[in-house]
Amino acid sequence: MIPQLERHARSIWLAVILLTIGGLLAARGMPVSLFPHIDYPRVVVTIDAGDRDAAQMAAEISRPVEIALRAVPGVTRIRSTTSRGAADVALNFVWGEDMVTATLATQGALTTLLPDLPAGTRFDVRRSDPTIFPVLGIALTSNSLDQQALRQIAELKVRPALTAVQGVAAVDILGGTPRELAVDVDPARLQTFGLGISDVTAAIGKSNDIRGAGKVEDRHRLYLVLVQSQLTSAADLLATPIRSGAAVVTLRQVATVRPAAQPDYIRVSSDGRSAVLINVRQALTGDTVAIVAAVDARLKSLGLPSTVAVTPFYDQSELVTGAANAVRDAILLGAVLAGIILFVFLRSGRLMLITGLMLPAVLAGTCLALRAFGMSFNMMTLGGMAAAVGLVVDDAVVMLEHMMRRMQEGTASDMRGRLAAAAETGRPLVGSTLATIMVFLPLSFISGVSGGFFKALAVTIVTALILSLLYARFAIPLLAASWLRDKDAEAAKKADGFMSRLDRGYARIGDRVFARPALAAGIIGLIFAAIGFVSWYQLPSGFMPAMDEGGFVLDYTAQPGAALADTDRLVKQVEAIISATPEVASYSKRLGVQLGGGLTEADEGDFFIRLKGGSRRPIEAVMSDVRQQVDAKVPGLQIELIQLMEDLIGDLTAVPQPIEVKLFGDDPAVVAEAATRVGKALRQVQGVVEIVDGLRVAGDAVAVKVDAGLAAQQGIGPDIVASQIETFVGGTVATKIRMGEQLVGVRVRGYEDIRSRVAQIVALPIATPDGRSVRLGSIAHVEIASGQKQLNREDLSPLIAVTARLEERDLGSAMQEVQAKVSGLRLPSSIRVDYGGLYAEQRRSFADMAMVFGAALLLSALLLTYLFENIAWTFFAIITVLLSAGAVLAGLWITSTELNISALMGLTMVVGMVTELVIFFLAEIEGGARAGLEALRKAGSNRLRPILMSALIAMLTLAPLALGISRGAGLQQPLAIAIIFGLMAAVPLVLLFLPAAIVAMQPKAAR
Repeated sequence: MIPQLERHARSIWLAVILLTIGGLLAARGMPVSLFPHIDYPRVVVTIDAGDRDAAQMAAEISRPVEIALRAVPGVTRIRSTTSRGAADVALNFVWGEDMVTATLATQGALTTLLPDLPAGTRFDVRRSDPTIFPVLGIALTSNSLDQQALRQIAELKVRPALTAVQGVAAVDILGGTPRELAVDVDPARLQTFGLGISDVTAAIGKSNDIRGAGKVEDRHRLYLVLVQSQLTSAADLLATPIRSGAAVVTLRQVATVRPAAQPDYIRVSSDGRSAVLINVRQALTGDTVAIVAAVDARLKSLGLPSTVAVTPFYDQSELVTGAANAVRDAILLGAVLAGIILFVFLRSGRLMLITGLMLPAVLAGTCLALRAFGMSFNMMTLGGMAAAVGLVVDDAVVMLEHMMRRMQEGTASDMRGRLAAAAETGRPLVGSTLATIMVFLPLSFISGVSGGFFKALAVTIVTALILSLLYARFAIPLLAASWLRDKDAEAAKKADGFMSRLDRGYARIGDRVFARPALAAGIIGLIFAAIGFVSWYQLPSGFMPAMDEGGFVLDYTAQPGAALADTDRLVKQVEAIISATPEVASYSKRLGVQLGGGLTEADEGDFFIRLKGGSRRPIEAVMSDVRQQVDAKVPGLQIELIQLMEDLIGDLTAVPQPIEVKLFGDDPAVVAEAATRVGKALRQVQGVVEIVDGLRVAGDAVAVKVDAGLAAQQGIGPDIVASQIETFVGGTVATKIRMGEQLVGVRVRGYEDIRSRVAQIVALPIATPDGRSVRLGSIAHVEIASGQKQLNREDLSPLIAVTARLEERDLGSAMQEVQAKVSGLRLPSSIRVDYGGLYAEQRRSFADMAMVFGAALLLSALLLTYLFENIAWTFFAIITVLLSAGAVLAGLWITSTELNISALMGLTMVVGMVTELVIFFLAEIEGGARAGLEALRKAGSNRLRPILMSALIAMLTLAPLALGISRGAGLQQPLAIAIIFGLMAAVPLVLLFLPAAIVAMQPKAAR
C-alpha cells in the first residue's frame, strides 16, 4: 500500500486540485433557496361556479367532484370547503407519488366530469408546493394615480418584464381591478321603449363582431374576406342600435356609458396607502437570491413614471441570505475554533495549515457533488456542511495526531515511516467514518416533511464524510509525510505538560473507577439513565424549530356578512396598531383575498408585516404584543398570527394550525353544538390562543323565490327571471373591445341605486316575450336569508374543525391537555373525534425518526461486531451510546429546547459520532477480547488526547449554530445542541464507563 501511495502521489494531488477547482466553480453556479426541493403530495382544486347557495353548491358540484377525484390513483384523503359559488378541494397523495402525473390525473378526472356539472363551472388545478407563496412582494403606490392606472402599469410594463426573468414561474397582481366600460341601464326608459335588459346585452354583443367569410382568388392574389362590425370606443357603444318592435333606438336613449373598474370585493394597500401588489413566484428549481436581484435590476430599468413608488413588502432572499450567512459564519468560526484546539494539543502551525487546507477542499468537493445531484444551497445543505465541519476536521486530527505520536515515539522519522504510521490508523478511520455514514442510511426509508428536509442534510454530510475519508487516508498522509519535520514533534512535546496533567487526572479518576469496575459502571450508568428518564418526561416537544424569519402574517376575520367598507374601517384599527409597533418596517394589507390564495370571503384577509433588521425584540415577543393589542382594542375581529414559512409548511402538508380537533357527524346541529363546546374547552388550556370553532358563516343572502305559476302566466320561466336579475344586479359582460394590447369588457348593468339597495330589487322590471314588463315583486317573493355557513367535508364525511395556535407552550404538553379536555366533555356518541393539524404531522415525523434512531443503533451494532467480533463489546458500546442519548435529552431540557425533528436528527447523529469515538478506543486495545485492565487503561491513556480533541472540535464547530445568534440559524440550533451535549457526555462514558463495563464482565482472574 505504501509504495503504491508514493507512486501515485502526483495523480492524487491532481485529483484533489481538480475536485477543489470544480467545486468552487460549481458553488458559484448553484441555485440558492430557503428549503430543499420536496414534492409535497398534495393537489388543490379551486372551483368557481358563479354566485350560488352553499348547500346547492355542495350537492350539485362539490360532492360529485369529490366522488370523481377519489378514484384518482394514489389519493389517500380528500378534504373540501364549500362556500357560496366557490369551493376548494384538497387531495392528499402518498409521499413519493409522481406529482406531475397525479396533477394530470386530477385534471383528467375533472375534465371527464365537467359536462355533468352546471353550466359555467370552472376549475383550476395546482400542486401544493412552495411556489404558492411569493419570494418577492412589491407594492406600487402613487400620490397622483389611482389603482386602475397602477394596475395598467403593472399589467403592461411590470408583468412582462418580470415574467422574462429566469426562474420566475408567475407574476400575480392584486388590487386595482381591470378597467371596463359600464353600461348603466335606466329601467324606466327600457319600459318606455318596450325593451328588456337582455335586449341591450344581445344588441351590444351582435354589434361587435369580426368574422372570416372565406377566401377569394383574384388577379393572382389570395384574399381573406372579413366581415367587420367593430366597436372601438364609448361613442361607438352609445350609437349601438337596438331594435324595439318596428322601431330602432340607440343605446344612448336607454343607458349611459362610462369608464369603470371590474366589480370586485377586495381591498389592497401598503403602509396604509391604496396600492397594487405584485407577487413574484419562483419556479421549483429557481434561485431565490438571483431572482430577486434580477427583478430589482429589471424594475430599475423599466422607466416607470416618477410618481409611482416601488417598495418591497416581502423579500424571501433576505431570509435566505441571512440563513446562508449564518451557516457560513458558523463554518468559519467553527474552523477557527478547531484550529485553536489543534494548536493547544499539538502546538504545530504546519498541522493547523494542513487541516486548514483540507477543510475547504472537502467542502468544495461536496459542492461539486451536490451540483451533480441537482441540489441547491439551502438551509439543510448548508446546515449539513456546518455539521460536517467538525467531522471533517476530526478525520484529519485523528490521522495527524497518530502520525505525530509515532514521530514522538521515534518510529516515524522518515517519509516511509510516517506513511506506515498513517496506514496503522486506516482501519479504525474507515470504521469510524462508516459509523457516522450508516446512521443516515435509514433516512432513505422515511417520507414526510422530516424525510424531505433531512435527506438533503444527510446527502451533504455523507458526501463530505466520504471525501474526508479519502483525503484523510490518502492526501493528508502524503502532505504530512513530506512536510512534517522533527521540530514539529519537538513542538508537540511543549504540550506534554498540559497533556500530562490531563493524563494524571484521568489516571486518578481511573484508579477509583477501576478499583470496583462493576459498581462504578453501575453507578455511572444509573446516573445517566436517571437523567435521561427524568428529562424525557419533562422535555417539551414541538414539530419544526422556531426561527426568526424577519416578518409574519396576521390573518383576520370580521363579523360574517359585514359590508366590505365596514370591515375595512375595522381593519384600519389594526393598521394603527401595526404602524405604532417600533419593530415594524413595512406592511401590506389584503381584504377579500389572501397572500397564498385559496378560498377567501369578503370579510377576511391578511397582513404581511415586515420587521426591521438589527437589534430588536424577538419576533415571538412582537407577535404576542400585536395579538394582545388587537384582542384588547379591536373587538369583533378574530386574528391568527404566524410566520410565513411555518404557515407555508402547514399549508403544504394539510392544516397550518398546530392544534386541530376534527368533529365528524351527520347531524349539522349536533356537530355545531359540539364544536362550540370544544372551542370553550380549549380556551381553558393555558398557552392555547387564537381559537377558531370552525363555525364559519359565509354571509347573508337576498333570496328571490320565483313563483313558477305566476311567472308562467306572464310567459316567462325562472331561468329568464334569474338571467335578468343577474344583469341588473351583478352585470353581464356583453362583449369586449380591444384597446391597444388589452381587451376591455363592456358590462351591462342597472343603475347604482338599484344595485346598492335590497329594497329596490323587488321593483326590478322583468321583460316578457311580448314586450311588456312586470314588476319582480309580482311574480316572486324577496327576503333576507341570514347565516349561510361554509360546509366542510373530509372523505365525504361532514366535518367541523376547531383549530388553535400556541403561545409560550409546547405542542406535546398542550395536546395532552387538549385531548384530556375534549375527552372530559363526553360528546354524543354520534360524534367522531380525530386530531389533525401540525400535531398529526409531528406524530408521523416522530414515528419515522424513532425508526431511524432504532435502525441507526442496529447498524452501529452490526459495524462494531464486524470490526471486533466481540458481542460483549458491542453490547456495552450500544449501552454507552444510549446513555449519551440520555445526556442529549437532558441538554435539550436544560436549554429549554423543544424535542422536534431537528433535535431528533441531532440525537440520531449522536449515535454515529459516539460510535466513532468507541471504535477509536476499542481499536487501541492491545490483545483484543483477552485484554485485561492494564490494556484497557493504556488504551484510554493513548486515546485520551485524540478523543478529547475530536469531541472538543465537534462541539466548538457547532457552538455558533447552537447559540443561534444569527438570523435563520434556528432550524439547525436544536440539532447542534443535541450533538454538543451528546459528545460532552460521550467523553467520560467512552473513557470510564465503557472500559469499566468491559472489565466488570471479565472473570477476576483475567483482569
